[in-house]
Amino acid sequence: MNRAGMLRITAYGIIGLGSALLIAALLLSTYTSGKIEKNPLDIDETLVSDGTGTALDPSSLTGEKFIIDKNVPLVSQQQITVESPANADVVTLQVGTSVRRSDKQQDNGLLLAMVDTVTVNRSTALAVSDDTHPGGSVQKPRTIEDTKPPTNIALPHEGLAYRFPFGTEKKTYPYFDPIAQKAFDANYDGQEDVNGLTTYRFTQNVGYDADGKLVDPIKYASLYDKGEDGEVTARAELWGLPGPPEEPITMTRFYAAQRTFWVDPVTGVIVKSTEHANHYYARDPLKPEMELADYKVTSNEQTIESRVATARDERDRVGLWSRVLPISFTAAGLVALVGGVLLGTFSVRAESALIDPGLDSGDHGFFGKDETGPMPAAEAQTEKLPAARPRPDLEPPPPQR
Repeated sequence: MNRAGMLRITAYGIIGLGSALLIAALLLSTYTSGKIEKNPLDIDETLVSDGTGTALDPSSLTGEKFIIDKNVPLVSQQQITVESPANADVVTLQVGTSVRRSDKQQDNGLLLAMVDTVTVNRSTALAVSDDTHPGGSVQKPRTIEDTKPPTNIALPHEGLAYRFPFGTEKKTYPYFDPIAQKAFDANYDGQEDVNGLTTYRFTQNVGYDADGKLVDPIKYASLYDKGEDGEVTARAELWGLPGPPEEPITMTRFYAAQRTFWVDPVTGVIVKSTEHANHYYARDPLKPEMELADYKVTSNEQTIESRVATARDERDRVGLWSRVLPISFTAAGLVALVGGVLLGTFSVRAESALIDPGLDSGDHGFFGKDETGPMPAAEAQTEKLPAARPRPDLEPPPPQR
């Protein structure tokens, strides 16, 4: 095979490569992007929020009077990991949440603790729950002396949980509260910059109105078998109430909360949050009489930086597959197609010149001989002018001798 033939084969290969790149770009921009815009399966993070509030002194539970301290430092922590089932469609998040007084040591400062498990759709971030598969559970509380393995109580979940969906919109989403055991609206409330990242701000009210007034607090759903912490009967003296000190007074535990989420709209990652939660005992739900924990906490700077970095990493991953690669493949494919056609045309001309130098003309192309023929103007017959006939009367006389 001569060099011209090898050039033609190479040209066909380059054209094929260009076509393949264009097809790959189309698939990446349509099919593949939908497959990668999903919650990851390797989530393992600790989120910490700091703040202050009014809280019970846990050591006073065994004393003569319940002691409530004001303006104490508090730390809220969430540990999020992935459990089974976790596959192409769903991911199960196990979230351990605790609130403790940072001015107390170890369990002496623990105010609240909960382990919530929820299975969510990886694309929509909505809880996967039905009558036969509740899609979630909460861990039953154990005492310090309890050595048995923890057991879970089935808890049907609905709405979003711990994340928003990819492509978060400016609208209202149902967001699940595991303490209230139901979903409440998280309403879009504007845009805000968080560490250089443009986020959507959402607000949620549980038992409060938009102005922070108690309007419909939630009766606390105890996780104990006998509801020991849902209703408590104690002497009036312990409650700090006037009247006969030994009079038994029964109070019910209530709960209300206000939250604000700052969400990356591309990935649905909550990069920052604030929470005002109020756990209290009362005989009238709208008139708190003893605060168990009434506090406000905000994501600390380290957590915000970590969450912003996570959102940027996921943005880069999505951008690589949905924009960068399709654009690059499209550009490379077009260049390959043009280059292949030019190389093929050159190979045909070179091959024609090797066979017959006279064939190296414009009537040969990459795809064969040009059958269109010459332009009509080139075939027009040239008109011949008639020659002048001799005339005797104009002939000169013969020369004289």
